[in-house]
Parts: sequence; C-alpha cells; structure tokens
Amino acid sequence: MSAKSILHVMSRPASPEVADEYNRWYEDVHIPEVLALDGFVSARRYAPTKDGDPYVAVYEIEGDAKAAVKRLNRAMGDGSMNLSDKIQLDPPPQMHVLALVKELDA
Repeated sequence: MSAKSILHVMSRPASPEVADEYNRWYEDVHIPEVLALDGFVSARRYAPTKDGDPYVAVYEIEGDAKAAVKRLNRAMGDGSMNLSDKIQLDPPPQMHVLALVKELDA
C-alpha cells in the first residue's frame, strides 16, 4: 500500500463581489489542474457555513506527499498553472500536508 496523505487548503475569495468567479475558477480550472499532477488522486471542496470563514479544499495524495506538493508549488510558480486574481492573497491561502495515521470504516 502506498502512503496516503492530504493537502488541506484554506482560502477565500478576494472580495464578496467576486465569490462566484472565485468558485468557478476553483472548481472548473484549479482542481482539474491539481488533479493532473502526479500524486494527487482526489479532491473535495467545502464552503463556509459562517461569514468570514474560509473555503476548504482537501486533496488526497498517494505516494510521496512532499514531492507532490513540490510539483504543485513549481506549477504555480512557473506559470504552467492558471492562477486567479479572484483569490485572496493577503493573507495568503493556508496549506497543510497531513499524513494518514489510521483509517477506519463504519
């Protein structure tokens, strides 16, 4: 079995007025581009239920999570990934890589 990890990303639209554009970009452009990178195998997105809270994206990674995130950062930095001006950059999105400790089924 290969290692399993997640990339947990918290982000916000640049302003309430561009929330629809931010969500379209995230779901129609960004997630497919991330999932095209080696190691990323699935994505889930969550909307805040309280004003001011961030959106959350959870990407499942199989294999070397550090290498997968390095590929993601390279793609975002070298222009091969389409970034949007509709995402808030101040403060920037928060990204956390977490390794699977235990998996249980109901």
